[in-house]
Amino acid sequence: MLGRAAGLSAPRWRGGSLDLRAALRSGGNLLFALFVAAVLAFTLLAAVHSPDDPLLHPSSHQLTDFLTSATSTSTFLTDDSVLRTGEDFNASSSSSGATAEAGVEAEVKETVPFIKLSDVASEAEKTKPVAERAVTVDTDVGTGEGAAAAEEETPVTEAVSCDTEAPVDCTGDRDLFNLLMRTAIEQFPDLHFYRFGRPVAVPDSPMECDLAWRFRPAADAIGTGRTTYYKDYRRFTLTRDINTCTLVVSSVGEYHSGVGAKRNGKRKGKKGKKGKREAPVTDFVPVKMQVRLDENAANNEAAGAVAEPVFVVGEAVNDSLPVVASESDFSRGRYLIYMGGGERCKSMNHFIWGFLCALGEAQFLNRTLVMDLNVCLNARYTSSGKDEEKDFRLYFDFEHLKESASVIDQSQFWQDWGKWQKKDKLKNFYTEDIRMTPMKLRDVKDTLIMRKFGNVEPDNYWSRVCEGETEGVIKRPWHFLWKSRRLMEIVSAIASRMSWDFDSVHIVRGEKAQNTQLWPNLDRDTSPDSLLMTLNDKVGAGRYLYIATNEPDKSFFDPLKEKYKTRFLDDFKDLWDENSEWFTETKELSNGKPVEFDGYMRVAVDTEVFLRGKRHLETFNDLTRDCKDGVNTCPASS
Repeated sequence: MLGRAAGLSAPRWRGGSLDLRAALRSGGNLLFALFVAAVLAFTLLAAVHSPDDPLLHPSSHQLTDFLTSATSTSTFLTDDSVLRTGEDFNASSSSSGATAEAGVEAEVKETVPFIKLSDVASEAEKTKPVAERAVTVDTDVGTGEGAAAAEEETPVTEAVSCDTEAPVDCTGDRDLFNLLMRTAIEQFPDLHFYRFGRPVAVPDSPMECDLAWRFRPAADAIGTGRTTYYKDYRRFTLTRDINTCTLVVSSVGEYHSGVGAKRNGKRKGKKGKKGKREAPVTDFVPVKMQVRLDENAANNEAAGAVAEPVFVVGEAVNDSLPVVASESDFSRGRYLIYMGGGERCKSMNHFIWGFLCALGEAQFLNRTLVMDLNVCLNARYTSSGKDEEKDFRLYFDFEHLKESASVIDQSQFWQDWGKWQKKDKLKNFYTEDIRMTPMKLRDVKDTLIMRKFGNVEPDNYWSRVCEGETEGVIKRPWHFLWKSRRLMEIVSAIASRMSWDFDSVHIVRGEKAQNTQLWPNLDRDTSPDSLLMTLNDKVGAGRYLYIATNEPDKSFFDPLKEKYKTRFLDDFKDLWDENSEWFTETKELSNGKPVEFDGYMRVAVDTEVFLRGKRHLETFNDLTRDCKDGVNTCPASS
């Protein structure tokens, strides 16, 4: 029985094993089929998907198309525009996907907390001393019940004697400080405030104080790849209320009127009586604001976030030339220099494209770029109609460049090279072949690599070094090249005079408006009557309207003044005339030679102001049906 049972059970076990194997084989086939289907689906998605923002991983030709496009760029020159520098590229990249319907605010968090009115109010309540009550005393009241009754009565306040002409204490009165901060925040609702300087007394003016602050326009306060602040300092005139004897701000001066609060560069303090350096006068940040700053910093540190570069418009500019500390430092260094090249005296766009290629190669090779600070400005930008030598620092932020990258002035380099080259047996590697790629130069150990460019265009363009197989290796460091802070200070002044609350329109006329064969509708579409109709439902009546245009006769737009407060670049020419701060600083930079506010500077400033409008309208996108480059050149609609 047992043997038979065992004999009968064995076949059933073998049969079950066969069934199990078949089931496993079928399941494996099913899983493999699912895997193949998933791979096919992923491949199909990858083939048809286009990223939301192509600027996150751009190729060289994509960057060229973007940076040289005329979209959102105003200009005084026909068929020319300002090549965006690093700050514009970062801003455009981060904001290109952020769109919202009109009247609906995007729910975004600001990267850096700003000072709110409640922060200042809470600080005022915290620091305000308890006021003493003034009462009148009834001398007929005796002791006992009469005295007790007198104590329970509501005290009567005596009339306050007030010296309305008594000088205000700008530096020591905390309540006054809070009053000035609250007034600034309330008067400029379109600004976000981040830091206030201590108030400063005005000599021979006992009822005035100067106050400085750091701010950003509310519309620009979202992270854009860098943190851009502006600095303003204004004069506050105060009076006393005759009834309460409290201080009241009667008026606030214009942009940069509070010259007493201006600080040139970093304040290092001053020496006291014993020769010790006293603590510098620091800026004020309310307690609540400081808590948010600390929390923000802690969160960024925990997340491993990289701090955005800080760009402050209005602070003193330090664009002095970098100097090698010693002979040993110079001899240990490794350098790259570009000699000649077809970029010279071409458009500024062409120069920047080639310069950033050289800077990118220097970074790739881990070498210091030897750069020529003399820029040949093309005749199209000069009033003389001839090419002119200009200083690089007039157009670009050299302080930011030298802090971000390793660069040295060419004249200083050759001076040091002449002193130490033979003594220290320094060698140089010389090449005239653009086919000598940066990858091939990586193993060169010589102190100096010299790239010599010939006279045959376009092979003598610096930018050719970054083409072909090199394109995927050398990355142009756009974030190193920012516009001059002196020019951006003019932009800030113009926007401030319009209270940072304006709309802007770019109107192309000139030769294009006269050429009806290529632009048949442009002249009519940019006439005052047509502009009034187009702007009617886009720009509110009575608003500031900044007009960036190449139309030489500004009276052409006079009909628009009936509805808008129109402004043009030349309305602010006092910002660069011979009495301006810009004129003084650029003259000093040019060794006492007066500097012309040239065509490229006009284009740069005009463009930056235009882009800061709350609503900006373009000629070929918003005003006319004509194509930018003429008939039948409009891009096909997607």
